Amino acid sequence: MADALTLEQKRTLYRDGYVVVKQAVAPELVQAALDCIHTAKKGEYVGGKPAMTGLVNASSVTPILHEAMGQFDPPSICQVGVNKVRQPGNHFNNLGYRDRDQPYYGAESHMDGLCTIGVPQEVLQGTPEENYQHYIGSGPKGNIGRSADVMGHNSVPLFEDPEMTLGMGSFTAFVFVCLNDQTREGCGQTALLRGAHHATERFFQWQRSVNGHVGPEGPGWPRINHNAPNRCGHVYLPQAVREQFLDEDSESTPDGQRWPRPTQILMEPGDACITVFHIPHSGTRNENGTESRKNIIFRIRNKKRQPDKVANGVSDHPDRGQAGEWLEYEAGNNPWERSKDALCDMWDEWEGLREVVAEEKAREVA
Repeated sequence: MADALTLEQKRTLYRDGYVVVKQAVAPELVQAALDCIHTAKKGEYVGGKPAMTGLVNASSVTPILHEAMGQFDPPSICQVGVNKVRQPGNHFNNLGYRDRDQPYYGAESHMDGLCTIGVPQEVLQGTPEENYQHYIGSGPKGNIGRSADVMGHNSVPLFEDPEMTLGMGSFTAFVFVCLNDQTREGCGQTALLRGAHHATERFFQWQRSVNGHVGPEGPGWPRINHNAPNRCGHVYLPQAVREQFLDEDSESTPDGQRWPRPTQILMEPGDACITVFHIPHSGTRNENGTESRKNIIFRIRNKKRQPDKVANGVSDHPDRGQAGEWLEYEAGNNPWERSKDALCDMWDEWEGLREVVAEEKAREVA
């Protein structure tokens, strides 16, 4: 197995925001992970077992990332993405739309590191401000007011910093390892908005230039869509980004809202999809599968951002603890500004792509 991306793969990663590495994980590692899932007791979480973390730690994914990105903490835990076979439902999704109405197999293209509180399953009747307060007050900590201590049901803070200028967590790279056949669309596979990483980076740069606030509740990115059918849907992507990926073929929800068409990533067992953090992504509905979709998801951060902090491989907000705890930083180390730097310069943490990035940017200028 290869232990580094080829030049063409690096160019693909720059251009598209992702690259699929065929058979990056040996069959015996795939089987060990499957056995771990299949033998798990009801309610048992297996994301921290060596058979699962070995999909990165014992595979060619590690040397590939070391060469392309740099040093990182070996994952000690992962997200076990088991997506059961199901048909469209009537419930409101996180965007505030009926699941059955969401196009592209229910794709909810989003950035990671966003606070997600369960959306109302009834249509709210209040004003936008009342609905916002209802939203932030319905999280796990209850109604504690608007603050960085508000937590989502996904354990992500409403804001990363006490001053509430950073509305999202971040890391460097996603790795999705495929454990079963996902070569047909509609089998629950991960969907990516190809090329949108360039647009999100530009958007973050613009936000920071306006008032230093980045992410939801910063310039141009309201947190709540009060026009969604339930009147309280998450805004997972700013409108300025979404509009760049709409065309006459974009599918719509019944209210006439058009949605960008994502690319479903078709993979076989042992394939690994490596992406930059900035690319919008989503799981999709497993309508056509014959078994549960099994993707094991890792979130990797270049060690140089915070050398003294350990990123566990699953957290999308490693500047805070897994459950939102406040971490201690040495004098002069502002983690929020470092993370804003990374959001505004996504290639800085991809040390092995510097020549490719420079060449591609020069070509774009030319």
